[in-house]
Amino acid sequence: MTLPRDDEPAETFGHRTRDTSGPARGRDRRAQRVVPPGGRPRVMGPAPDVGVIGGGIAGLAAATALAERGVRVTVYEREPTLGGRLAGWPVQLADGSSATMSRGFHAFFRQYYNLRALLRRVDPGLRMLTALPDYPLRHSGGMYDSFARVPRTPPWSALGFVALSPAFGWRDLLRMNPAAALPLLDVRVPEVYERLDGRSAWDFLAEIRFPEAALHLAFEVFSRSFFADPRELSAAELVMMFHIYFLGSSEGLLFDVPDEPFPRALWEPLARRLESHGTELRTATPVEGVAPASGGGLTVAAGDRTTRHHDGVVLALDTEGLRRVVAASPRLGDERWRARIARLRTAPPFLVSRLWLDRPVAADRPGFLGTSGFAPLDNVSVLERWEGEAGRWARGTGGSVVELHAYAVGPAAGRDTVQERLVAQLRRLYPETRDARIVDARHEWRADCPLFPVGGFTGRPTVRTPDPALMVAGDLVRTELPVALMERAATTGFLAANALLERWGVRGQTLWTVPGEGRSAALRGLARLAARRSTAR
Repeated sequence: MTLPRDDEPAETFGHRTRDTSGPARGRDRRAQRVVPPGGRPRVMGPAPDVGVIGGGIAGLAAATALAERGVRVTVYEREPTLGGRLAGWPVQLADGSSATMSRGFHAFFRQYYNLRALLRRVDPGLRMLTALPDYPLRHSGGMYDSFARVPRTPPWSALGFVALSPAFGWRDLLRMNPAAALPLLDVRVPEVYERLDGRSAWDFLAEIRFPEAALHLAFEVFSRSFFADPRELSAAELVMMFHIYFLGSSEGLLFDVPDEPFPRALWEPLARRLESHGTELRTATPVEGVAPASGGGLTVAAGDRTTRHHDGVVLALDTEGLRRVVAASPRLGDERWRARIARLRTAPPFLVSRLWLDRPVAADRPGFLGTSGFAPLDNVSVLERWEGEAGRWARGTGGSVVELHAYAVGPAAGRDTVQERLVAQLRRLYPETRDARIVDARHEWRADCPLFPVGGFTGRPTVRTPDPALMVAGDLVRTELPVALMERAATTGFLAANALLERWGVRGQTLWTVPGEGRSAALRGLARLAARRSTAR
C-alpha cells in the first residue's frame, strides 16, 4: 500500500539525535532527543499573544512552552476545570463525605518523556507519581500474566515475556508464523503507516497465529487501550504501540500513577505556575468560532460573547470539539483541510464506574488488573492502593474504592445493563465483594476518544495547518514521532508551541522520544528483506 502524497505543510522537528544527557531522558540509553530550530531564549520586544483552545494535556503543554518564553497566553476551556480527559471534579457521596470523581485510571509510563517533562515544571522529582509494582493481566479461564519479572530491554523483553507467560506453549510457538511478525521489529514513522495502515489490528495478529490465550490475554488488552475493537483499529497503530511500550524501548511496561486525584496532584499546581507567567485561564468558557483577522492573526469568539484577537491560536481539542469549532469557523483553513477535520471519527463509548464499598477487597488484590474474558469488564483498579484521597476514605470507613472500566461498548448495549454487568463481573473476579454494600456509585459514560481506523492515517490533521498562525495539538494529531495516547498529546502540544515560537525567532522546547526505529539492525534488515520478498510475490 502506498499512501497518497500529502500537500499539507510538512512538520518541522528540528534535528533528532541520540543523547544521554539531561534529566528528561529515562533509563533508555537509546532515547532520542529532538532539538527545535535555534533562536533566542525568550521573546524580545512586544510579546505576541496566543489563544490556546482546550485545557487538556496538549493545551497545557502548549501554553507552558509559550508562557515560559514570554508569550502572552489565554487558555480557553469549556469545562469548569482543567485536565481534559484527566480532569476531576468534586462530588458528595451518600455517606456525606466529599470525593473527587474523574474519567478514571491512567497509566503514566516511564517512556512518556515529554508528559513527564511538563509535570516536572511543578515537581522536579515527580514525587506526585507513585510506581505500581506490576502490570498484571487475568483471563476468565484462570490464566494470569505479569510484567513484573519480564526484562525491560528488547529483545530480552519479548523473549522473557514468551518464556514466562503461561499463554505460550511449545506447540503454540511451532504453529506461529514468525515471518508475519517481522514488521514489529522494523518500526519507522511514517513508513509503518505506508505498510500497515490498510490492515486491521485483528487481521495482523491473526496472520501471526498467536496462541488464542495470548491473543486475548495480552494483545487484545493492548489494542483496547485505544478504546477501539481491534477489528476497527489500524494495524499500524498497534505495531507502533508495541514499539513504544515493548519492543522499541527499554523503559519496560511498568508505570506510575498520581498519588492524589488529578486536580490536586497535577493541574492545580500547573495552573498556579501558568498564572505566575501571566497566563489567563478562562475555564467554563467554550469557544464558538475562530476567524482569520484582516491585519493578520486570528480572532476567537467565546461563549461569553467576547471576541479577542490573537497573533496565533492552538486548537487543542478532542475530536468532536475540533470538528465543532472548525465547522463553526467557515473561513478557517482551506477546503481540503476542513474536509479532513469533518471526516474525523471518535472511538465507541466507554464506561468508568467507581464504587465506594462498605468493606475492603482482599489485601492481596493488585492496584490495577487488566482483564480478558470478563466482558464487558476491561480492567479493575483498587484506588486506595495508591491514591491518597481514596486511602483516607477507606481507612475511615473500613471499605474500598474500586473502579471498573469497559471500553468500546457496542452501540446496542443498554447503559443500565452494562453498568450492572460490570458490577457482576467484579463480584465474579473478586468474590469477597459479593456481600459488600455499595455506599455510592458513579458512572461516567464518554465517547470522545479519537478512533484510528484502518486507512485513516492520512486523514488525520498535522500540527501545522494551511494558516501559519494556526496549529492543532492533541492525541488525534498525526506526527512523525513515535508517541501515543497521553504522550502524543503532550508532544504535539509542545510541537505546536515550537512552530509558533519559530515564527518569532524563539527557541522552543527540546523533546525526547523512544528510538525512532527497531533496536536491532540485524532484525530490521531481516524484516525489510522479508517485506521485499513479499512485495515481489
